[in-house]
Formats: sequence, structure tokens, C-alpha cells
Amino acid sequence: MIMLGQMQTLTVCRSTENGVYLESKTDGTPSLSADTAAIPESRILLPRNQVPEGIKHGDSIRVFVYRDSEDRAIATTTVPPLTLGETAVLTVKQTSAIGAFLDWGLAKDLLLPFKEQTAKVKEGEKVIVALYIDKSGRLCATMHVYDYLSGNAPYKKDDRVTGIVYEHIDEFGTYVAVDELYSALIPRREVITPLRPGTVIQARVTKVQPDGRLELSIREKAYLQMDDDAEIVLRLLKEAGGYLPYHDKSNPEAIKAKFGLSKNAFKRAIGRLYKDSILTLEEDGIRLN
Repeated sequence: MIMLGQMQTLTVCRSTENGVYLESKTDGTPSLSADTAAIPESRILLPRNQVPEGIKHGDSIRVFVYRDSEDRAIATTTVPPLTLGETAVLTVKQTSAIGAFLDWGLAKDLLLPFKEQTAKVKEGEKVIVALYIDKSGRLCATMHVYDYLSGNAPYKKDDRVTGIVYEHIDEFGTYVAVDELYSALIPRREVITPLRPGTVIQARVTKVQPDGRLELSIREKAYLQMDDDAEIVLRLLKEAGGYLPYHDKSNPEAIKAKFGLSKNAFKRAIGRLYKDSILTLEEDGIRLN
């Protein structure tokens, strides 16, 4: 059988002016279920501009199978950046009334439907997506990649990692694909400002869950981060003329909105500045000395 969205080896069975027709010589079990990926066509065209020189009847060739702009199954020797069930970072080529189209190196761009976007995307942005087959039998992209990512990351606590944001949910935090392969979360308590999908981050592993999924922080350990946080408080104090109506009993959301810090980080920062005699702690706020 011929499988949509996968690399596979097919056999040349006929030559025409438009190219060569390919067929499958095996009925072996595919990597994905047949009712998901198998197509009804028993033969498909490899266009003339894709046919390797010297190929002849009976030769085998490795191709990727997708559907062209007229919804016909077609083969290509171009290896795409992702196949069915895999993830990759792709660039938004254009947007339309039905969604966005992504550049994946093939003649027909890959559709990212609106309902599969975790945030509205813009032309030129890079997003991590997975490849799936929709109810109409078309290959499409989805930004909901949680179930496509692995929990077997080769990292441990305090390791530094690089990832790309793919979703933010206020209740839980910001979801990240580490190395474009592994599932990770920046918990809600660590998220000062939500990160937009497509943002590439450097982070620190704070916890490895029993299932192998990672928890991350984009902040340094408290004792390393403290100086940066103190600089933020000091700068805003100076800009405000030396006084701000915030203290260790202030509302956490108000602190976050003003300083971009969690309440604990804010308390550590003003404690450091107080210890260094840079500010005074007053009943209703903090004052620059």
C-alpha cells in the first residue's frame, strides 16, 4: 500500500510524458495504521522534474507522498522537514481566510488551520508544528504538539536547555518543546509575562517529572538572579523620583505588573537593597536613600 505523509520506497511501473508512475511492492504493516495513512490509489505520479536520470521500469526509488493543489496524491524525491506524526519548526509563508500556509520545501505549502493554532500566527514567524491527516484526508499542521513530544529528555536538574514555545495556558503556564523534541513546561508560578508561541528561549531545568517531562525556569537561581532583580527595583525607584508605594505586603499581581517580578523575587530584591543601605523600608512603600 502507498502511505500518505511518509517516506517510502516505491517501484517504477510505467513511464509517461509527465513522469513515471510508482507502485508499492509490499503490503507490509506501515508505521501508522492503514486507515489513517493509506491512500486508495494503487499508483501515483512522480513528476518528470523529480525523476532521477537513468531510472527505468522496475527500479526502486525512495519518495515522500502528499497531495498537490488539485488534491491528487503525488510523489516527490524532496525530503520534507517532517513526516506524519513528527514535529519541526517551519516558517509562516502567508495567512488566509482558512488559516496559515507554512513553507516546508514542497510545491504545495502546508496548511495550518485556524483551529490548530495556539495563537494567531503572522507571516514570517517560525512555529513548531506536527504533521497530521485531517478528516478530509489532507495533510495539515497543528501547533498542539504536546502529544507528539517525547518525555524521555536526556537532561537532569540544573541543566541548561534551548526550546521553542508552542502554547501558553494561564492555568498551567507556558509549554515548550526542548530541542524541538522533548516536552517541557514553565510552570505558572515562573511565568511573569506570557511568552508568544514561536519564541526561542534559554532555560534551566528545575525538575524532571516521573514521566520524563521537564519543568523549566527562564530565571536564574535566586542567589544569581537577585542582583538583576535589585537593578530593576532600583531603576524604577529612580524613575519614580525615589519613592514607590510597594512593600512586602503588596498584592502579588500589582508587584508583577509594576516590576515584572514575582512577590518572592521582589522581597529578595528589596531586602538586598535595604541590607546595602540603598533604600529604606517604610510602612506604605520603599524610599531611595
